[in-house]
Amino acid sequence: MTSNLSPAQARELRLEIEEFNTEYARTLDAGDVEGWADYFVEDGFYRVTARENADAGLPVGLVWCEGKAMLRDRAAAILKTMVYAPRYTRHLITNVRVSGLESDGGIAAEANYLILETLMEDETRIFQTGQYRDVFVRSDEGLRLKSRDCVYDSHLIPNDMVYPA
Repeated sequence: MTSNLSPAQARELRLEIEEFNTEYARTLDAGDVEGWADYFVEDGFYRVTARENADAGLPVGLVWCEGKAMLRDRAAAILKTMVYAPRYTRHLITNVRVSGLESDGGIAAEANYLILETLMEDETRIFQTGQYRDVFVRSDEGLRLKSRDCVYDSHLIPNDMVYPA
């Protein structure tokens, strides 16, 4: 990966990624898990993993999807086979940082995320905090994710992770 971006290029890419993340959060917060898969390229990768695993270079993931077909399967499972209490989520994505350009043209970036969750008959709670470690590529539809690693900070997370991070 090269970090030979000018400050102006980095700002322009950061704004583009912030706009992407805003729409990504809006889609998930609306409960549109079918639309979630459209943010990825066909061979895109999505993983939710603990920070201790990511820092140790361990490939273990709480959620692991390779390719859009697996992302769509995950969405179908959420909508049709999983049983869970109704909830609302709010994804807050901030501190976007463009790390650089990869040799194949991918755009490496990071962002912090916070997910708030409100179960219908409970208070709002912090569900998860962490960092997105992303690689974006350009497509006819604009930026798309080649990979998104959702690296959560806590050692324990609630056992009712329904929606994507």
